[in-house]
Amino acid sequence: MNKLVATGKTVEDAVNQGLARLSASRDQVSVQILSQPSKGFLGWFSREAKVELTLQAEPARGDSLDHNKAYASTQDEAATAVEVPDASETEATADRAPTATVSPEAAKDNDPFEEAVSFLIETAKAMGLSITVHVEHGHDQTTLNISGDDLGMLIGRRGQTLDALQYLANIVANRYADRYLRIVLDAENFRARRQKTLEGLADRLAKQAVSTKKEVALEPMPASERKIIHARLQNHAAVKTYSKGDEPNRRVVISSRRS
Repeated sequence: MNKLVATGKTVEDAVNQGLARLSASRDQVSVQILSQPSKGFLGWFSREAKVELTLQAEPARGDSLDHNKAYASTQDEAATAVEVPDASETEATADRAPTATVSPEAAKDNDPFEEAVSFLIETAKAMGLSITVHVEHGHDQTTLNISGDDLGMLIGRRGQTLDALQYLANIVANRYADRYLRIVLDAENFRARRQKTLEGLADRLAKQAVSTKKEVALEPMPASERKIIHARLQNHAAVKTYSKGDEPNRRVVISSRRS
């Protein structure tokens, strides 16, 4: 056996596994890193390091140093792969422009929207869900509509999981795009239903602010939802709105114009 593929928790572990199977030392093989280990997303899709070891039939003197240099160089290059941010950092807003890069060759061969759809399908599969994703291209954004059974887990409380997935889908798509793409994720018409709920809330709290002549502070919301409140009351004759606080605790305040 002159060549084999080995895996491990780290690249070094994978190399050592391969060396043991070949009964060889490091200077007797050349190493190609096929993939770096990945923690995945929220514990899903974790991936071990994968390397290919090729046994050199008659290594010449001095080759040991060369092989080690080649291994280190390959490892450094592979280490530049982009990592998905932790979910705690994905306070989603449609205004942010998450970016990441891949090689020009990979970007040319992969469609950004297909990559985003594949990411969503694989994520849902890991959650035990079967979904389909319909792509709708608009003037300044593309909407990915998710359909399937029991989508509450994908939507989450007040859409928080859906917002996090939207953030990550934007990162995935923009890795393969030559210009910035804006993706909106929707499921079971949640965005329209949430907008209607927020507009009703804005109307009720505007009446409260007028009757009490006191400011009414809403709970913290992502920027996309704060915009809905501001837009709903923008032309209201008796109240005005503004935002205060820092993310992720920034909130809308409604106050009477006559207070």
